[in-house]
Amino acid sequence: MTRGFLFRNGTPGSYPDSYYAATANKVAPFPALEGDADCDVCIIGGGFTGLSAALELAERGLDVVLLEAHRAGWGASGRNGGQAGSGQRRDQDWLERAVGREDAHHLWDIAQQSKALVKERVARHAIACDLKPGILHVNHKQRFVADDHAYVEKLRSEYRYDDIRAVSDAEARAMLGSTLYYGGSLDMGAAHLHPLNFALGLAEAARAAGARIFERSPAADLSAGDPASVRTAQGRVRARFVILACNGYLDGLSPRVAARVMPINNFVIATEPLGEDRARQIIRDDVAVADSKFVINYFRLSADRRLLFGGGETYSYDFPEDIKAFVRPYMLRVYPQLADARIDYGWGGTLGITMKRMPYFARPAPNVLNASGYSGHGVALATLAGQILAEAVEGTLGRFDVMTRIPTRAFPGGTRLRGPLLVLAMLWYGLRDRL
Repeated sequence: MTRGFLFRNGTPGSYPDSYYAATANKVAPFPALEGDADCDVCIIGGGFTGLSAALELAERGLDVVLLEAHRAGWGASGRNGGQAGSGQRRDQDWLERAVGREDAHHLWDIAQQSKALVKERVARHAIACDLKPGILHVNHKQRFVADDHAYVEKLRSEYRYDDIRAVSDAEARAMLGSTLYYGGSLDMGAAHLHPLNFALGLAEAARAAGARIFERSPAADLSAGDPASVRTAQGRVRARFVILACNGYLDGLSPRVAARVMPINNFVIATEPLGEDRARQIIRDDVAVADSKFVINYFRLSADRRLLFGGGETYSYDFPEDIKAFVRPYMLRVYPQLADARIDYGWGGTLGITMKRMPYFARPAPNVLNASGYSGHGVALATLAGQILAEAVEGTLGRFDVMTRIPTRAFPGGTRLRGPLLVLAMLWYGLRDRL
């Protein structure tokens, strides 16, 4: 089964022409699966979730096989904005209404653990991925600022989170060198990093722990049973458990998950190196930035002082013909002073979203586990999801059960109508961003 988003854009088995791929750490490639293999756990997907689960399970002494259709970190894990934010994708006010105050506090704690796990793994495995502290959230409408500041106070008082503080209109503009935005919040407990190098570091650590990783080995079919069976073009894996870590690339492997997790495309550009002085003029304190738009702009500086800027989404299979030209206008609305800056890289990636923009943890079959639908908030949470899934394999279900209690409805009309309906919704939200 050849799945649309998985093979539609780019060259099979090759990383996209991105800044991340151009500056990736050297990692020996993994072989393709040939023949049959037996294991305790078969993981489908070599992004943050799958690699983190492989590392965790191998360190616990289980025999693990991971199947990746292309290369480790090839998908959204190696293409994203690199922001490891605090909290869940929806704020604590929404979570308190959706799941109650007790579970909302559990979900906050889980999100805190996700950031800590990223930092711990970077340190323990000496992963060179330019990890730095700080995410600045700014508002594109002045009327949003009061609510943003009230939320900061809620996190500080009710959730005992002291790493965040309010930022005024004037301070935000001084920090960014842009007049487009108003005040917001600065979260120094959050972080940003080179996502592909982080994924590659997880892959190396998992290999060292004994996990068997196979690249260029797309899963063609999954049969739940005892044992479960996963078929590829060149072989078959039999396993006591299967972990689905496919996110936006799942399609037909699990209709139940596919009905709730929809793939969309997002795009990033990288300017030429700007030099230290000019880089500090646009992001003074070298923090990552995200704004309040529904179709979000997110940006930060690279280690060599390029601006990495993400903006714009599409809902069809195909990437724009000229990604640089597609994203550049979004960047220039924030930084018109970069009109003369050369754009060296432009790339796209496919992520998974859910109706409520919260991740979907589920058990589609008794021995099949899923975590996906991070909705653009997956750098930290997807990493922790691998650990949570590993716990669930061994029968420790506390955190897994908390995540499964998040309400996750299927898209109306299932996989056939979700795309057209989402396009209509996004046209509305895009209009609302501009009004």
